[in-house]
Amino acid sequence: MRKNFLFILGSLTGVGLTLLVTGQPGEHWISRAKAAANASDTYSELNLFGEVFERVRSDYVEKPDDSNLIEGAINGMVTSLDPHSRYMNDKAWREMQETTSGEFGGLGIEVTMEDGLVKVVAPIDDTPAAKAGILSGDLITQIDDEAVQGLTLEQAVAKMKGAVNTKTHLKIVRKGKDAPIDVVLNREIIRVRPVRFHTDGGDIGYIRITSFNEQTTDGLHKAIAEISKQIPQDKLVGYVVDLRNNPGGLLDQAVSVSSTFMQRGEVVSTRGRNPEETQRFTAHGGDLIKGKPLVVLINGGSASASEIVAGALHDHKRATLIGTRSFGKGSVQTIIPLGTGNGALALTTARYFTPSGRSIQAQGITPDIEVLQNVPDELKGRVDIRGEASMRGHLSAEGAEQTGSQSYVPPDEKDDKALHAAYDLLRGITVNAGVPAPPKTAVPN
Repeated sequence: MRKNFLFILGSLTGVGLTLLVTGQPGEHWISRAKAAANASDTYSELNLFGEVFERVRSDYVEKPDDSNLIEGAINGMVTSLDPHSRYMNDKAWREMQETTSGEFGGLGIEVTMEDGLVKVVAPIDDTPAAKAGILSGDLITQIDDEAVQGLTLEQAVAKMKGAVNTKTHLKIVRKGKDAPIDVVLNREIIRVRPVRFHTDGGDIGYIRITSFNEQTTDGLHKAIAEISKQIPQDKLVGYVVDLRNNPGGLLDQAVSVSSTFMQRGEVVSTRGRNPEETQRFTAHGGDLIKGKPLVVLINGGSASASEIVAGALHDHKRATLIGTRSFGKGSVQTIIPLGTGNGALALTTARYFTPSGRSIQAQGITPDIEVLQNVPDELKGRVDIRGEASMRGHLSAEGAEQTGSQSYVPPDEKDDKALHAAYDLLRGITVNAGVPAPPKTAVPN
């Protein structure tokens, strides 16, 4: 009875204010009328939710679990916003904390949800998923013979995790393949080593960053220190930082990684619903490679934090970008813990903008030099990422949206055209007359 009373009272209040406005128009009264009308609509819809909830509890063929009903309702509300907002129950929240720490159990695969299916963003290097040949863009339709359709992302991820040395069976749909692919994976402890490095030709340092977790910046600093020991400064012509198929991660790590190569200046800004919510993140710590030329490799699988780093280094003219256009995931998810036992909410709260003011969302970062790889015949048509702009419910771009970009990286470096283009540029070999070689010193802002 109380619910109905509140609903009627809200409706009458809205009508009353509307009538007052029609007699004497004014911005103040119009504002109040709109607010009251919106409140009335909200109360009405909440009453509808309450009625449906009670009907399900009382009349469903089997007695439902109230907590599951509430969690399902929350999931439905949040996932209707955009592809990246989601509710995590307590178990999923703990698992996410383990993942960002850089060590967890599972298959070694970064995934998102698309059209009710689990979509592979990127396999993690040297994990069961990577060894089994799973590719960016693959759609997982079944996990251990259970359909993924109808599961939340957290439920699907939970099913793929399990005890070490146990097996899981995935059914995968891959673009260009007529029939689904069956893959059996053996679960392992996934220790994400986010930074790998080596030297090339005694004059170039190569650094690959595979993810942005709590260990990334420390790993990057160690890599630079080791390369400096192996190559004397007078022989070191520059660095290649490989961000291809890096799905992103923590914002603070993206800022600190950018800071590793910048003396000062803005790295990224985030802009929310209201102008006062704008935040700017600036470089700190100085340029550890002492102004040496820098090339950054990106492709269709480079997303989020990877795009922040690439955009910052490009806008400050600190690096030349080579490869293919990045994914275009330019939205900020704020993690909001909901109290003991209640999990957390990952809510999209802002968009990312590069230092020059360009939005990343649904557009991505375009390289200075586009280099397409030679794709094996058996993989042709299967290694293009459709990008953020193709995801249902994505935030719109500020400008023309861009979709589709190659994500293939040859397993053997000798076949890697983008990497060799980077080496040639650093060594002064002309590969694109329209793009100058990286500057000898950092350009501060």
